[in-house]
Amino acid sequence: MVNIRRSGDRGGGSFGWLRSRHTFSFGSYHDPAHMGFRSLRVINEDWIEPDSGFPTHPHRDMEILTYVLEGALEHGDSLGTGSTIRPGEIQKMSAGTGITHSEFNPSHAERTHLLQIWIEPATRGIAPSYAQVPVRVADEPGRLHLVAGSDPNAPIRLQQDASVLATRLRPGDEVPYEFAPGRGVWVQTARGRLHAGDQPLEAGDGLSIEDERRVVLRATDHEAEVLLFDLA
Repeated sequence: MVNIRRSGDRGGGSFGWLRSRHTFSFGSYHDPAHMGFRSLRVINEDWIEPDSGFPTHPHRDMEILTYVLEGALEHGDSLGTGSTIRPGEIQKMSAGTGITHSEFNPSHAERTHLLQIWIEPATRGIAPSYAQVPVRVADEPGRLHLVAGSDPNAPIRLQQDASVLATRLRPGDEVPYEFAPGRGVWVQTARGRLHAGDQPLEAGDGLSIEDERRVVLRATDHEAEVLLFDLA
């Protein structure tokens, strides 16, 4: 069973300093038909104008991933972490018992373009934590890279039975992915154009797959960057 969530059907809006598109219900955007997919609760695509950002705000009991596509994002939190996230990196906060943080575009001229992803944890009330690692999609295109998951060998550990993989596809690249019975897969097109199986996807499109065992990601005449979520 395959369901497509087209980019233009997402919620969100423009707020001067921020343009945001919500794959699932978030904030003032509520759609009972799109509340998440399994433990995947949020995929927000944000464009933050120069010298702008989110002031300090709280979270708890959520695994929060940030994947920067263009520009940079300065992060500060109540754990004492201060960092800058750039393309080719992924950041994770386990909000756990509670954390506050801020996110800011430090550039005076360039917008920041990012995906922010929330995954519901299997266990609530854990100690908050932070991690940031490189993602080698540009150096090693044409293959899926595990960037986060419950696997002890994952670069970033998630408090949930889920895996997050990323790839960059050049025209002609074809990448198969097989998953276990009973699991679901969400494919999110970060940029470019590709096919997931026989379904064409463009930037911002998402696709869920259930009751199947395999999906093939294939780029034809355009490059693409894709995140794939394998979820219990």
